[in-house]
Formats: sequence, C-alpha cells, structure tokens
Amino acid sequence: MMKVLITGGSGFIGRNLVEALSPCYAVAAPASAELNLLDETAVRDYLCAHRFDVIVHTATVRSNRRSPNPLDMLDRNCRMFFNLARNEGRFGKLIHLGSGAQYHRGGLPSRVREEYFDTRVPTDPYGFSKYICAKYIERAEHMVELRLFGVFGKYEAWDVRFISNACCRVLKGLPITLRQDVIFDYLYADDLAKIVAWFIEHEPRQKAYNVCRGQGIALSELAALVAAISGRNPRIMIKSPGLAPEYTGDNSRLLSEMGDYEFRDMRGCIEELYSWYSGHPEIFDIESLQFDN
Repeated sequence: MMKVLITGGSGFIGRNLVEALSPCYAVAAPASAELNLLDETAVRDYLCAHRFDVIVHTATVRSNRRSPNPLDMLDRNCRMFFNLARNEGRFGKLIHLGSGAQYHRGGLPSRVREEYFDTRVPTDPYGFSKYICAKYIERAEHMVELRLFGVFGKYEAWDVRFISNACCRVLKGLPITLRQDVIFDYLYADDLAKIVAWFIEHEPRQKAYNVCRGQGIALSELAALVAAISGRNPRIMIKSPGLAPEYTGDNSRLLSEMGDYEFRDMRGCIEELYSWYSGHPEIFDIESLQFDN
C-alpha cells in the first residue's frame, strides 16, 4: 500500500482528503504539534523516518473577511513548501495544491488557461506565495501543481464560505445574503479527492493543471439552488448591483490528461452538503451567521 503524507490534514481540504484517501492508501496526516512544517530540521527528520511515496501539500495560511492577512503569510506559506521541496529524494513525488489567485485576480480572463500564468505577478501575499511555489515546481522533478479555484464541501468555514453559509443560514431561518453577484468555478471536495487520487496513481505530462469544473456559476444561481433544495423559500438579498470580476478556469488540460473525468452533478452535491448540515446543527450558530457576508 502506498504511503501518503497529507499536510494540513486538520483543515477543510486536508480533512476531506484524509477521509477519502485513507481506505486506499496508508495515509499520515500529522498535526502541527507532531510535524511543524516551519521547522526545516523537523521536516527533514520526519521525511527521513517515513519515506513517503507521495506528499499532498494542502497546508496553507490564508485570510478571509473575518480574518485579515497575517503579516507573515508570505513567509510561512513559502517556508512550509520549501521545507518539503528541498527534501526531494526523501519522498517519491509531491502534489502541491495551488490556487487561481496566483494568476493575479485583477483583470483575470474568463476561463483562464494555465498558459496565462506569469502574465502578471500577484500583488496579494497569498497569491504571491502560490506564484513563488509554482515557479519552483516548473523546474523541479517529481512535483506537480493543482490550481484550485472554488472548492466547497463539509468542514469548510461555514461562517464565510458562500455555499455552506447559504445552507446554514437557511437552516437557521435567515435570508441568503450576497455582497455582490459573481461567477465562480466551484468544485465539490469529493471530486477534488478523486482527482488527487488520480495524480497519486499516475505520472502527469505537465507541471500544472487547473483543477475546476470549467463551468462558471453565479452566486445568485447557487443561492436559488440552495433555496429550492431547502423547500423553505428563504429571501435572497444582493447588496450591490452588477457582477464582480469572474473567477473561472479552463480545465481542458486536466480532462485531456485524465480522459474526460465526469464531475458530480452540482445539485446533487449541494443536496448532500445541505443534508450534512441538517444533521449537524450543533456546529454552527446564529450569531456567527449574522455576520455581514
């Protein structure tokens, strides 16, 4: 059985990957107390001791509307990555989860392609950290980057992430709120896990792939879908008119490599997520949901 290290295993994406991949692989997902990725000696010793076939690097520092950028975000994200990458030879291959943010969000083309990378340098520390790692991976052996746009699913930050927030607000009898409508490219966490498993098992031809559905959907459409699934007829409130800049990716490189992967139906994914929150009302509270989303 292949040995797989998942960093950031207690985070949203890492936790979903640990659950999905553990039946098929010998998965290790050490907490930061067990493996401090900022400690180069600890990382080297850990990799020497375990000799993983694959590292899936999901650990990252990022911000949201409730948590502003940490001053050391760039340093920490780069240091975690390079403490792993510099140990090439002590693991089989590294799958790094990048982000569409590394294309630079300002003026991003619709359904951006991988070739657009390095057209601009991101000005925000999160996007810039992912950009720096991607530039290294371009020239590194046994490493591949999966560029994510919008991933949703259980365990995400329901107080700020839109789809989960909409589900939870409806369950608490609140309206679904949008600051402004925008077209996003959302991928369900289960689909991401299957794609990561493919990259564990196969040697890709390219160094980087947009990992997304390749089909944008407006937040207002998602809100209407959540409302219909709930059967509760909640109000949908959009605070600012018009559309914010689109954030979508072209996934033709990914599908060409994998052989036309079939993504799960979006309605079915949201039905599953809504049902999960219905069964776990204790994890979200009305006070946090009333935060200005």
